[in-house]
Amino acid sequence: MISGELHYPRIPREAWRARLKMAKAMGLNTIGTYVFWNVHEPQPGQYDFTGNNDVAAFVRMAQQEGLWVILRPSPYVCAEWEFGGYPYWLQNVPGLKVRSQEPQYVAAYKRYIEAVGKQLAPLQVGHGGPVLMVQVENEYGSYGSDKQYLALNKKLFEDAGFDGVLYTCDPVADVAKGHLPGLLPAVNGTDKPAEIRRLVRANHDGQGPYYVAEWYPAWFDWWGAPHHTVPAARYTPGLDSVLRAGMSINMYMFHGGTTRAFLNGANYKGDTSHYEPQVSSYDYDAPLDEAGNPTAKFRAFRAVIAKYRPAGAAPLPPVPAAKPSAALPALQLTQYASLLGHLPAPVASPTPLTFEQLKQAYGFVLYRATVPGGRSEVLKINDLRDYAVVLVNGRRVGTLDRRLRQDSLRLALPAGPVQLDILVENLGRINFGAYLLQNNKGITRRVLLGGREVTGWRMYGLPFAQAPTVAAGSPTPAAASGPVLRAATFTLAQPIDTYLDMRQWGKGVVWLNGHNLGRYWAIGPQQTLYVPAEWLRKGTNDIKVLELLRPEQTALRFLDHPILSELSGPQP
Repeated sequence: MISGELHYPRIPREAWRARLKMAKAMGLNTIGTYVFWNVHEPQPGQYDFTGNNDVAAFVRMAQQEGLWVILRPSPYVCAEWEFGGYPYWLQNVPGLKVRSQEPQYVAAYKRYIEAVGKQLAPLQVGHGGPVLMVQVENEYGSYGSDKQYLALNKKLFEDAGFDGVLYTCDPVADVAKGHLPGLLPAVNGTDKPAEIRRLVRANHDGQGPYYVAEWYPAWFDWWGAPHHTVPAARYTPGLDSVLRAGMSINMYMFHGGTTRAFLNGANYKGDTSHYEPQVSSYDYDAPLDEAGNPTAKFRAFRAVIAKYRPAGAAPLPPVPAAKPSAALPALQLTQYASLLGHLPAPVASPTPLTFEQLKQAYGFVLYRATVPGGRSEVLKINDLRDYAVVLVNGRRVGTLDRRLRQDSLRLALPAGPVQLDILVENLGRINFGAYLLQNNKGITRRVLLGGREVTGWRMYGLPFAQAPTVAAGSPTPAAASGPVLRAATFTLAQPIDTYLDMRQWGKGVVWLNGHNLGRYWAIGPQQTLYVPAEWLRKGTNDIKVLELLRPEQTALRFLDHPILSELSGPQP
């Protein structure tokens, strides 16, 4: 197997086939994908396998394009994905512990994997489908070593109809801990045939087959850190050595795409490290770039793969042309609405409630309290998760950023009762490591003002599960101060790929024709948002922006290329 990873939720459904054709053109014969629990069961018992979440259609399309599939439906995926793929609501069940034999977790896991099995078990190779292998856990050895838990995974998969080859994958140092006897052990993060052979044989009765389940041709990015790029020349020798040894390999990623909406994850290793939320672009410096176009790395890997084509095999398909892109004319987003002026009904509580307690997965929550004024006091938020815009009587007075370990701010409060607003953004739940179980969002403990606890809160949930509404013709106020919603429409004669240039904006989210394009943040390294032609319309298009920090900004510019490596502002 010469495989490449690509994830169906990170690619517009209309572009799936084009990406699969590119995989064939590079010489791949297999593609790998995770299956994402929080995408398919966003609320308990509410399953979604439609539209961009129709993973069975994605697998069938791969078969139509002459590709085999490696399926990775384990409940935990990592993948730089929100909560490692777990749905947020698991945290609302007292005592539930993910990646364990805890009965409540097992019950939820069982219901989910049975729903997945109904979609995908019939597509295994033994039933005439393209699915060659199915992964039952994901790098479990880096988290634990409970063999009974691994055996339970195997049984749940088999009960859900997965009756073909099952396997585990783990980093080099963790294969023994994460492997279950009887399953194929796959190795991550190496391209050294001798090492691969040793690890697999030691855990598989002295024999193969040999499979590198994750081979990294580059890496992902997070806000406030440099963009990761690695030249192809550093990786072609390793790819060549694995293929020369007759081993199978899966490059992670072949094509990353974009983590849309609020579904990015975050890195965190404890109090001695920084919280690092990942950017929306999942370009990954992969062989196909974020827009699906071949790179120099694509061509270099293709040349290596071509050397190992079977005797008598047809030549590799020609490489499809790159998609055209254009810098569209600039827009003025003159339609305006104050975020604080368009709030839903609140939930009242003496103390702040978390996102989870409010049954909200993603987005923002506005916390509001009335406090006495006429003084200067320090506001302290215990365990803020993750980013807060602080407002006094509707005017922004500062921000707090978990990345920078900020938790306090001095406030000059005017005389009289003061409306204290704290708009909190979930920047992404941790997706890897020991802190998976510490992933509540919002204000997770107390708020102190001058050392005294603030009570009497109203919480306004702003999940933005759909694009916000901004009334046409709303005037722009002369002195906008708090977070704003801006909107405009524009017309196109023909849809074409483009990039939103957000360098003049501060921090926020953009929606195009109802699609959440993802987050932008001036600190970088990502400064553009990729707009696929598939989501544009011939004729009228609408765009909406939630801007947290620069409410005066109205000009929105387009580019014909991405900017993924430009840093500015305070870094950890």
